[in-house]
Amino acid sequence: MEETKHVLSIVCDDHSGVLLRIISLFSRRGYSIESISAGSTESPDIYRITIVTTGTKDAIIQISNQLQKVHEVREVNVLRQSDAVLREHVLICAGTNEETCASLIQVANLFHAKIVSVNQQSLVLELTGEPRKIDAFIQLMKPYGIKRMMRSGLSALERD
Repeated sequence: MEETKHVLSIVCDDHSGVLLRIISLFSRRGYSIESISAGSTESPDIYRITIVTTGTKDAIIQISNQLQKVHEVREVNVLRQSDAVLREHVLICAGTNEETCASLIQVANLFHAKIVSVNQQSLVLELTGEPRKIDAFIQLMKPYGIKRMMRSGLSALERD
């Protein structure tokens, strides 16, 4: 069977050690985690975790079943792009002089990225969007000299 990327949305109780137990479950089974994002929800005692992993359809079903056995896990969903809103966030510090900074501003405007910090040698740009948009933005930034970069894990919510 072919291995493909899968997005898991896990809703669980906000207890100490839950994230570690979930990550350990992946590690024990030999599944890699490409991206993980976790945070609070509309309810202060509930936590949502989004995990991007690669595997066969059968492997994803198995990991989903194993996750549901974790006491604090309330719900596990394997999301499809058509049924969910998927977003990532990136911060990029780039540029070396006034000329490259001017070009960076043009690229930022093209992608509707925000300029969050400016100095004489560089800019810090912020962009949120679908993973493909983030990938394209990073590729266009590379020729200008990326000094530092931080890309978040994927965040996802099911559509109603």
